[in-house]
Amino acid sequence: MRPRKRPTDIFPKFPRHAAYSTANGVMLKGLAENILCHSDLDSLKGKVQLIFTSPPFPLNRKKKYGNLQGDEYLNWLTKFGPMFRDLLTENGSIVIELGNSWEPGLPVMSTLGLKALLRFQEENDLHLCQEFICHNPARLPSPAQWVTVERIRLKDSFTRLWWLSPSTRPKANNKNVLQEYSDAMKYLLKTKQFNAGNRPSQHHISQTAFSTDNGGSIPPNVLTISNTRANDIYQEYCREHGIGFHPARMPTALPEFFIKFLTGAGDIVLDPFSGSNTTGAAAENLGRRWIAIEPTDHYIQGSMGRFDADLLHIPSAHKELLIDVELQSEIHD
Repeated sequence: MRPRKRPTDIFPKFPRHAAYSTANGVMLKGLAENILCHSDLDSLKGKVQLIFTSPPFPLNRKKKYGNLQGDEYLNWLTKFGPMFRDLLTENGSIVIELGNSWEPGLPVMSTLGLKALLRFQEENDLHLCQEFICHNPARLPSPAQWVTVERIRLKDSFTRLWWLSPSTRPKANNKNVLQEYSDAMKYLLKTKQFNAGNRPSQHHISQTAFSTDNGGSIPPNVLTISNTRANDIYQEYCREHGIGFHPARMPTALPEFFIKFLTGAGDIVLDPFSGSNTTGAAAENLGRRWIAIEPTDHYIQGSMGRFDADLLHIPSAHKELLIDVELQSEIHD
């Protein structure tokens, strides 16, 4: 007999909403607004280091995963502020991805996403630490009517990520996300030859400014990440078990970047709108503890494919989520 799988150690008592767990994290089934205020999460108050999430965008076209419009969306997003703040550590961070949206039937952009961010930040007394852009150069041309049919707009190929915190100095270390030096920089480090002195910008470059090898360059706040993989472990699992893909999956490299940047080993990462649980899988692989929340059964089913079956624990109450006979035989309550 294989050893009993140990449920996550995040909670002193295994939460009743748990759909599955690993030793490092747990997927909770339900709406975020209900789960976050449930007593099961009382023990987490003040302990979450990073809330990284991509909530449903305020799109004018309804999607299967659900999205709101107008004032309804503003009110819905803003109400999560107090719940998030209760869970965060004093130097914790919130990173929210918000995509662009367009006015219905018109070739003009909606400002609803920006209004939602500002209201969320202001009403919940949060500091905006930095804005990030995630650029996907391989994104399909959209919105199609204005880009490919009438040809009066350019394709929309980026989303914004807003880094917020109740602290002006949240935990962060850009040394954890350094990029490989360019060939030109490697040459400078090798030869120690570069033009020192004043620049047209009035910056003064000293003789030793570029003489230290710091292990890599500091990345910009524009992240170029393609999301074009047609065959990964998640998609293979969904195809094998006849599960539909989540229509708005984020690339794994995106949560990985912010988890490395804003947390350390053993810290807790929360994604209240987890979808296919890219965030939880990234946290698991990086040695962080994690909590994911998702209300939709088949998205939860598919997300299990991101984890080694030997790592999973599925409570008896959620056996209906299991679709793999081999995995079902491994359940130990």
